Amino acid sequence: MRPESKPLILIVEDEEELTKLICLHLEEAGMQTQVCNRCTLALRFLKKNFANLLLLDVNLPDQSGFSLLEDLKSNDIAIPTIFLTGNALEVNKVRGLELGGDDYITKPFGFPELVARIRAVLRRTEAKTDMNLTKNVKVMDEPFDFCGAHIVPLRLEIEFPKGKKEKIGRKELGILAHIHENLGVVIPRKALIHAVWGIHADVKSRSLDQYIVKVRELFKRHGLSLDSFRTVHGIGYILGADEDSK
Repeated sequence: MRPESKPLILIVEDEEELTKLICLHLEEAGMQTQVCNRCTLALRFLKKNFANLLLLDVNLPDQSGFSLLEDLKSNDIAIPTIFLTGNALEVNKVRGLELGGDDYITKPFGFPELVARIRAVLRRTEAKTDMNLTKNVKVMDEPFDFCGAHIVPLRLEIEFPKGKKEKIGRKELGILAHIHENLGVVIPRKALIHAVWGIHADVKSRSLDQYIVKVRELFKRHGLSLDSFRTVHGIGYILGADEDSK
């Protein structure tokens, strides 16, 4: 397996010897590992880096794993999570799963089982995103109208008056969908980038502006005005509440 294809597993565990064993078995199974022994360190890491899966102890010195998952949600960081704990109480398992955990493993556990469960969660995660065109748009999303044009995600197609149709790029589709969903609201550039590309994407405002220019030119070419879609200087964009398609 090529190094770049190895999934990165973030291990948040404060038992040093157990952590070493987990790393050893996961790396032998073809995965990469990153270790944080505190929730604050894990949150800091995930704000700046991508990981494929979070292996999270429930009881940590600075806060609980449950609290970390809530902090991740509040920071719009979505990551598949498997809880590890020595507490087998059903109420804790239920809480972990209700918070969005994908699995819950009690200590002691066998390492072959741990590897198998991680692989199962990774497979399910990949399957969930198979139909994604962008972070915010799926193939099966309903068509929507935008400033006189009709957009069909299923066909990556935009329909203009008089039956004229053109293909539309995935990113342009994601941009239009997010703006349409936030009618009358100022959308900061960074928020728009996070919505379409994902929170960890390294996309500059200039690149986003170039996609916006492409959208404007496309509508202009078909005689449609985007006057109600305005740039808010130094902040981002807004589609006016008087836009005729809701």
